[in-house]
Amino acid sequence: MAKKFLPIFMTACMVASMTACGSSNNGPATTAAPATTTAKADNGGAETTAAGGDTQAAETTELITGAPAPEIDESELDGVKFRETRHITVEVYDRGNDGGTDPTNNMYTEYIKKGVLETHNIEVEFVKVPRWTETDELNNLLAAQTAPDICVTYSYPTIQKYADMGGVQDLSGLIEEYKGSIPNLTSWLGDANIYYDKDPSTGVLWAIEGKRNDVKRICTFVRRDWLSALGLNAPTTTQEFEDMLHAFKDRASELPVDDASKVVPFSVSTDIGWRCAPIIESFIDPNITDRDNYINGFDDRKVTEPGTKEAIRLVNKWYNDGLLPHDFALYGSGDTTEDDTIKAGYVGSFCHNWDYPFRNGEDSINANLKRLIGDDAAFVACDPFTASDGSHPKYLYSAAGDRKLFFPVTNDEPLASLLYLDWISAPEHIEYLQIGDEGVTHEKLEDGTVSLMAATGDPIMNSGNNIDYTITCNGLKLSSPELTIKSQAYGYAANDPAIVEGAIKIAMVDGISPLNVNVGAITAEADVGETLTSKRDQIYDQSVGAAADAFDSVWDEYYNDYLASGGQAIIDERTEKWEQYHGSDTMLS
Repeated sequence: MAKKFLPIFMTACMVASMTACGSSNNGPATTAAPATTTAKADNGGAETTAAGGDTQAAETTELITGAPAPEIDESELDGVKFRETRHITVEVYDRGNDGGTDPTNNMYTEYIKKGVLETHNIEVEFVKVPRWTETDELNNLLAAQTAPDICVTYSYPTIQKYADMGGVQDLSGLIEEYKGSIPNLTSWLGDANIYYDKDPSTGVLWAIEGKRNDVKRICTFVRRDWLSALGLNAPTTTQEFEDMLHAFKDRASELPVDDASKVVPFSVSTDIGWRCAPIIESFIDPNITDRDNYINGFDDRKVTEPGTKEAIRLVNKWYNDGLLPHDFALYGSGDTTEDDTIKAGYVGSFCHNWDYPFRNGEDSINANLKRLIGDDAAFVACDPFTASDGSHPKYLYSAAGDRKLFFPVTNDEPLASLLYLDWISAPEHIEYLQIGDEGVTHEKLEDGTVSLMAATGDPIMNSGNNIDYTITCNGLKLSSPELTIKSQAYGYAANDPAIVEGAIKIAMVDGISPLNVNVGAITAEADVGETLTSKRDQIYDQSVGAAADAFDSVWDEYYNDYLASGGQAIIDERTEKWEQYHGSDTMLS
């Protein structure tokens, strides 16, 4: 049935191919979910609904069972195995890791291919997409009608754009028809994630949201040996953190570095909104309403939140005091300059993903510092940034809402694709892909705690816990929550579990869980996502790097351009939609 939409889609793609050049979100692998999220666009046509709906499902059933769908006992379809071998393609990120494996051909892809073929008689072929330019590449693949059958993206606007063109299948009918055949998927994701993006008015469902088993986002890290060298304690307030930065600069000659002129007290990159998130979040009103949080929640870097400007004013002050790298705006996604400087031992503190210093085993930041400088040289988590009520707020990821999984209209094996998602969601498959083989990629302690080992060759995981294969699960998921948490501290080869455990605890202090505000399509968000991402980064980069007396004028210039380029339209439409569904209420709970 999908093929009937190709003429419409091909025409639309002629336009899309000329515009599909936006940059991807500049966040890291574990990119942030919006503080609040809406269901997305309705394509408005009955044809699109049919593309992934009951008619297609019934026809596919006949091919498998030889009987019309109404006569099928759903329980007989559990673990269904196609009589004739089917073939599907699945997107996988290529992270370009030094020493990594081919993401389309390694022991983990073979495990998946063998298992899916044995269980469902489905051949699986992986198609790699560069992680750091994934939105650009996916745009190009969709426009050329060569996208994988199962696509993965952090960018819902990309899905929405092609759904509006008739290029994405509505999954609602397919899922309802075969819900009894996908017990692993429904048990793991639940309705909250499966229907996260379902339009409340039209019922269309363009994507399924993967689930985060780990909702921690960002921590602030400081060099433990630098604190010791200067006789300082870890900072517990914003002022103490600033005082510490000045001490790193003013007393650089006392630090364990071979060139004091290279000392960077506080390191950031071009993605200021992510890298300074703990600072920004501490400036947001602790009593912000659900309404205001939703209206400004379309950008996870919180550029339109009241309080953000003053947070960036503080970072601008630090920049002009010489506490930040002068060329931070050059460190974009995929650039290793900043990491190289950190690993070389010249950086005193930074904010980043809660586990950033521990990633990549022997090539992790802390492992490099230990080899280069000594056992005490390590980044440890601290919790300095304080809100007006004295709390240390941290906006967490939403468990309901991670990577978006969708089927392009060119996918002529939607049921096989759905069964693949079910297979990949089985607890035993998630666990194996995340920890690998005992004695090779992990060992078990007496109490069952899993401790990851540094792997070489084919067993290397290109992404943390192999999240590029466990596309419905982001974050370690073992047999029990208790075992998962304890094992997480041992999950970073060549790193001290005690330091990792400290980061785990701090990352959850005063955590704020986002809400899913489902008010239907926000049409103003279509086709502006990449433009606004770029302009948002310009606001942050230009404002941080401005002269102190020019801060206000620079911020206002770039901020007003952001609003004029679509930001204000989104705010206005979100305001209207909130009032349509929730009236004058300011809180949902």
